[in-house]
Amino acid sequence: MLNRDPARLYLITPPSIGDLHAFTKELEAVIEAGDVACLQLRLKDVSDAEILAAAQAIFPLAQAMGVACLINDRPDLARETGADGVHIGQTDGSVVQARTTIGKEAILGVTCHDSRHLAMEAAEAGADYVAFGAFFDTATKSAPTRANLDILTWWQEFMVIPCVAIGGINPDNGAQLVRAGADFLAVSAGIWAWPGGAAAASASFKEMFQTCA
Repeated sequence: MLNRDPARLYLITPPSIGDLHAFTKELEAVIEAGDVACLQLRLKDVSDAEILAAAQAIFPLAQAMGVACLINDRPDLARETGADGVHIGQTDGSVVQARTTIGKEAILGVTCHDSRHLAMEAAEAGADYVAFGAFFDTATKSAPTRANLDILTWWQEFMVIPCVAIGGINPDNGAQLVRAGADFLAVSAGIWAWPGGAAAASASFKEMFQTCA
């Protein structure tokens, strides 16, 4: 775990965005206040047209501010929207299939739950990062597994590509994940539903990352 870059924020959109103009303004404030490396557009049970409209409104702003933009689950929409990459789950097709769709230069991440085996398979197949979780209780999505901190430490000791921690993470509990070995903290409700506001939560994460560096 020597010579690791400081951890950064992997931002996930809220389950429902609503007013795109208002959300874009809030997103800008969140990015300005914190250290956001990546933004994943994650909208479930909506039409492709709604996903495309959200991407067209959100991605140019985020990308102009140095944030990589990914689509959840859909390599085809990632390519169509000009996203920087895609994040796939275990039921969204193979790493090879996703890579074929999005191209060699795009970012490809894979959900691996609490499984070292799945993570190693994803890395060997060409994923750019793996995601472990859930580490805490989360209301954002149904989490079939609960991951332990030692999986992050193990990953840093033996593997090269980054690992992302996800699941119920907020400014109050994220430091232990960073210290254990998380390269990125994937956060949704811990930003958008934070009592002090989304920008304040982003700033708190930034301060925590600096403290843990």
